[in-house]
Amino acid sequence: MSGVDLITFGCRLNTYESEVMRREAGKAGLNNAIIVNTCAVTGEAVRQAKQAIRRARRDNPHARIVVTGCAAQTEAATFAAMDEVDAVLGNEEKLKSESYRRLPDFGVSAQEKIRVNDIMSVKATAPQMVDAIEGRARAFVQVQNGCDHRCTFCIIPYGRGNSRSVPMGAVVEQVKRLVGNGYREVVITGVDATSYGSDLPGAPTLGRLAGAILKQVPDLERLRLSSIDSIEADEHLMRLIAEEPRFMPYLHLSLQHGDNMILKRMKRRHLREQAVAFCEDVRSLRPDIALGADLIAGFPTETEAMFDNALSLVDACGLAFLHVFPFSPREGTPAARMPQLDRGLIKARAARLREKGNAAYRSHLDRMLGTSQNVLIERQGLGRTENFTLVNIDGGRPGSIVPASISGHDGNHLIAGSAHKKAAPQAA
Repeated sequence: MSGVDLITFGCRLNTYESEVMRREAGKAGLNNAIIVNTCAVTGEAVRQAKQAIRRARRDNPHARIVVTGCAAQTEAATFAAMDEVDAVLGNEEKLKSESYRRLPDFGVSAQEKIRVNDIMSVKATAPQMVDAIEGRARAFVQVQNGCDHRCTFCIIPYGRGNSRSVPMGAVVEQVKRLVGNGYREVVITGVDATSYGSDLPGAPTLGRLAGAILKQVPDLERLRLSSIDSIEADEHLMRLIAEEPRFMPYLHLSLQHGDNMILKRMKRRHLREQAVAFCEDVRSLRPDIALGADLIAGFPTETEAMFDNALSLVDACGLAFLHVFPFSPREGTPAARMPQLDRGLIKARAARLREKGNAAYRSHLDRMLGTSQNVLIERQGLGRTENFTLVNIDGGRPGSIVPASISGHDGNHLIAGSAHKKAAPQAA
């Protein structure tokens, strides 16, 4: 092989940062290398990263393998001990070209492989300008990094550090740059995006930032949020939901559970009733909105009755998209020290929750039959509606937006009966 290949796991922020890493490694002249950008959110994510590293070494015996990302930040020694790995970079180091210029030589000791800073010492997030996201029809823009909260199950603050925001002006300039390169849709990303601005002068909110983007970049057709914590949604954000058609009618919520005792043991900052009320509020403001959520099955001490409250939250909140996580104890978190449930029971409850989510999604597809939708083409034959629903569709180039009539669905995708291209530049 030649050049630099990237293997990316995890969230949209990792996808965005992989583009920065590609650019910075290129600046450093790195060649014949594979960079693995890991995720630490679950033990399974770490296992998959290790599997990918071993496969990469088998397929590329002479390439340098650099491991970075959240799992590398939290488990640097584990990855450095792998014979397949040549270097381990932390989440701060991975974004700097000098890190790739200073990679250790082949064959060094495990300790010498590690280039990982104390992430809690990082106090700011510099804007990282990218021109395009490889292979993506929509662009991601990082507005925030890190998290000040300490949910008992979550390892991510130890991989990302404390919350820090990108100044509003830099975010707007990045969006202008991407729109100028042909992107029709931009997604705002962050580890805890709704905490945006608390560390900046004047404490701007996520809603104010989104409003500024839409006002100052009038050519942007679609603005989307990646994931939010509903308890932190501000009045400016709620106003955009109600009044701004370019603000996409889809929200993915960090809910995690539907039982108040489990939420308390998770150290979440909302109650079930607040989550339900938020979903009712946004639906009253934007009837066409679709809602998704992260939910954890099998959290320590979860009884059958508590799990039933998680199941019933799907209907109570009107959720259409579920990301279900079987509880995975992460070493160093308080939840890992709590009384654990049997792994078989955890998997069974996760399966039941996914089944509930699948039924909710099919009902969502049913409700969209006979509607007219504007579809962003992601690749040939596949696109997404404004409320983020997948559509099988003929016509349109990746990155273009086409109007379509929804004539059916197959349980996974909507089916567009007709599509006509809307004139527009193609994304870079």
